[in-house]
Amino acid sequence: MKLMLVDDHPLFIEGLSYLLETYGFEVSGIANSGKEALEKARILKPDVVLMDIKMPDLNGIDTLKLLKAEWPEMKIAMLTSSEEDEDLFDAIKYGASGYLLKSTGAKELAELLHGLENGEAFLTPAVAERILQNLKRLNTGEKEGARQPAEPDIEESHLTERQLEILEMVAKGVTYKDTGTAFGLTERTVKYHMGRIIELLHLENRSQVIAYAVKMGIVQKPHI
Repeated sequence: MKLMLVDDHPLFIEGLSYLLETYGFEVSGIANSGKEALEKARILKPDVVLMDIKMPDLNGIDTLKLLKAEWPEMKIAMLTSSEEDEDLFDAIKYGASGYLLKSTGAKELAELLHGLENGEAFLTPAVAERILQNLKRLNTGEKEGARQPAEPDIEESHLTERQLEILEMVAKGVTYKDTGTAFGLTERTVKYHMGRIIELLHLENRSQVIAYAVKMGIVQKPHI
């Protein structure tokens, strides 16, 4: 697994590079800005990018959007000191494979990177808990009488036409394999699209996606 590190603090990024190499990771490149990250990514083609959010010329969220536009399969995880919910959800919304705070220990970082390599979520328990709490607020509100957040909007979540088609099929109970056959896709590709749909709608799993699709009128409630 080739790693590229992106952070505008040279001392931090050099120390992180040395740390990761001691754990056996290959750091193929370092960038000190979002613009430099785009340039080096085209040359190095890393498997995974660890990137800060708060950078002066092109912030991490905007860089994430541009990288994912060119390389949708690239795994990009945010490594940041930002604990703002807006940054967290924007990162997930635009395709980040994970979100990690700089206060994380070295051993935990190494374990999370190995998990990311195996397709697992790149989230510390604290970050995962914040996501869960926000989902609960979206569904129920924090207390009785609290103002309910607006429902996530399909168009605002930037679902593609193909993702909407896959969402409709899966919400109707069609298997990933049969959905893939219907659209000339592999089962793995359908699973990838469902993962992106879950991220874009800020949901947790397939069951929540189906419930959301029914609630929004994308499909009719299944008959039991």
